[in-house]
Amino acid sequence: MNSSDKILALPQLQEQLNEWRAQGQKIVFTNGCFDLLHLGHVDYLEKARQLGDKLVLGLNTDASISRIKGPSRPLQDEMSRARVMASLLYIDAVVLFNENTPLELIKMVQPDILVKGDDYSVEQIVGHEIVMAKGGEVKTVPLVKGYSTTNIVRKIESTQKNPE
Repeated sequence: MNSSDKILALPQLQEQLNEWRAQGQKIVFTNGCFDLLHLGHVDYLEKARQLGDKLVLGLNTDASISRIKGPSRPLQDEMSRARVMASLLYIDAVVLFNENTPLELIKMVQPDILVKGDDYSVEQIVGHEIVMAKGGEVKTVPLVKGYSTTNIVRKIESTQKNPE
C-alpha cells in the first residue's frame, strides 16, 4: 500500500468505515493542521491510535488553515501534509476538511472515540456531544511539552534575524 492510498475522499472514507465496522474495529478520530511534523505530533498520534483499532485523521485544508492561523500559514500545501501524515503507520485514513472545525466530518465518521490533546477539556472538543450521544468516548491524551509548529517557526525566524 502506498501512503497516498490512505488519503480518502468522503465517499471512499464512508466505504472504509463501513468495512472496518463490519469487522468489529473500534474507530478513533482526531484532527488538526499538522503543518510541520514534529515529535509532539508523532507522540500524540501514537497515543491516539492505541485507544482503538483504526485512526482516522481529519486534516485541515490550506484554506481553512489560512482562515484560522492567518495568511502566512500553512507552510506546506495540503497534499504534502496529507502524504506525510498518511505515511505514518499509526494513521489508517486521512481525509481533508475545508470548514474551520471538523464538526460535519465527525457527524459523518461517527467515531467510537474522539481524541484531542490535553490542552483541551472534553467540553471544549468540537463534536464531543455527537460522539457521547451515541455512546462513544471523548478522550484527551498528554502532549509532549514544548513542541509546536508555532515554536519551530519562531525558532527559524529568530535564527534568520540573528545568524551566528
